[in-house]
Amino acid sequence: MCLLLTRQLLLVVRRMFKRHRSLASERRRELISPRATRSILKDDMRNFHFLSQFILSAGPLKSTSAVKHTKTTHFEIEILDAQTKKQICIVDKVTQKSTIHDVKQKFHKACPQWYPSRVGLQLERGGPFLKDNLTVQSVAASSIVTLYFTDLGQQVSWTTVFLAEYTGPLLIYLLFYLRIPYIYDMKESSRRLCHPVVHLACFCHCIHYIRYLLETLFVHKVSSGHTSLKILLKSCAFYWGFTSWIAYYINHPRYTPPSFGYRQVAVSAINFLICEAGNHFINVVLAHPSHTGNNACFPSPNYNPFTWMFFLVSCPNYTYEIGSWISFTIMTQTLPVGIFTLLMSIQMSLWAQKKHKIYLKKFNSYMHRKSAMIPFILQTTMT
Repeated sequence: MCLLLTRQLLLVVRRMFKRHRSLASERRRELISPRATRSILKDDMRNFHFLSQFILSAGPLKSTSAVKHTKTTHFEIEILDAQTKKQICIVDKVTQKSTIHDVKQKFHKACPQWYPSRVGLQLERGGPFLKDNLTVQSVAASSIVTLYFTDLGQQVSWTTVFLAEYTGPLLIYLLFYLRIPYIYDMKESSRRLCHPVVHLACFCHCIHYIRYLLETLFVHKVSSGHTSLKILLKSCAFYWGFTSWIAYYINHPRYTPPSFGYRQVAVSAINFLICEAGNHFINVVLAHPSHTGNNACFPSPNYNPFTWMFFLVSCPNYTYEIGSWISFTIMTQTLPVGIFTLLMSIQMSLWAQKKHKIYLKKFNSYMHRKSAMIPFILQTTMT
């Protein structure tokens, strides 16, 4: 359309120029032939009118979009050994939008012996390790960035850690429950029958860890990050070791039932199942997309009565967890279970206090008179 309009405009201007050029010579003959001059002027006015109508019907001209030339800033990252301060390599052509994970990928290409999962990068020696989702621009003070490298050792995913922690106790307890040879005396095991609380304890223990495994696979939003193999070995040693100690006493042929008999067993078993159900429903609420991520909101109770614990505490999943192990301790009335419950209570109270402080900073209006884990106890105030 623009090309056609330009051609038409040039044609009309050329014709008008020729007409006016000829008018200069014909003015001398104006007295002799005035009709010729009038016809020429009439034709010019007609052409000008046609041109103006054509321009108005064409509409406004569209300006061509200017091509934007943006200058991309690249960073040069120098990676030094955190212990010796010697230069390992230089990663160049790193863009502003690149993340620390991208830097680890390029570092792995330069040094294939170190996988990205075992690479720890720091801005300064002894400082915290940079998270993978951080951008290079957010940590860079200039176009040249110096990072310190630390070998984190053999790494495993968090899903592997949790599955190993919970699968071991489930299988170990069943081995003691079946009274396989070389654990107990076979003659004594055959003479003594198991008390009903032994079967009930095995059922509750299996329910507890099966729930853990299913929630790890289908409920929890497990981090895609990794942790060191040492953490896996420590966790497995703790859970597997205590399970062996607990299972050995409960399934022993000389195990004595609780002091108050079936009433004590029944009440504690019912409370155990209630706490297990409450723990599951709380984990389902916490796994909701609105309660995860940077824009998460504080979990609120719903129509489910098990979620009403949010009215009293900020970490009801730990409350139900401790309730389950206290019930299991009363039901079996054994020392190893009591020691395990005490240690778990201390650890979970520390986790609950830490989360409670984070909730206070982010959702202070929702935390009025709430405790961290135990209702009306372990309250934390903003300082």
